[in-house]
Amino acid sequence: MTPRPPFPPFDEDAARQKVQAAEDAWNTRDPERVSLAYTEDSVWRNRDRHVVGRARIVEFLTEKWARELDYALRKELWGFRGNRIGVRFQYESRTAEGQWFRSYGNELWEFSDEGLMRRREASINDVPIAEADRRIFGPRPESEHGVLLPVF
Repeated sequence: MTPRPPFPPFDEDAARQKVQAAEDAWNTRDPERVSLAYTEDSVWRNRDRHVVGRARIVEFLTEKWARELDYALRKELWGFRGNRIGVRFQYESRTAEGQWFRSYGNELWEFSDEGLMRRREASINDVPIAEADRRIFGPRPESEHGVLLPVF
């Protein structure tokens, strides 16, 4: 396993770095790259699915991004303590038929001493939106790092 700084216990700056790194990685939509931030035996709950292990994470993300087209994500630090971080997020994506969605959610993260995420629990709600109502267009520019997400 390749360590992923910053390492726990997190202070606010380190927690913000972890959140931005996760946002940046997920916006690549590259399952292999994203999976490297997780332990080999990482445990996920994503909506109603349970995923265990890095190989299954790659499978899950491959399926996700085949279904959720033009995916673009924003994450925001919600809280932190020790080796845990709480995040709120929003992302937008569309179906193959062209229906856009904004997905709102919260994640709870737990990290190993090597800075790899060993547990991720995500609760997510999807809201259909018109294309004209989109507000997330691709990866966040560096000038917008740390900008708070609107509630709705």
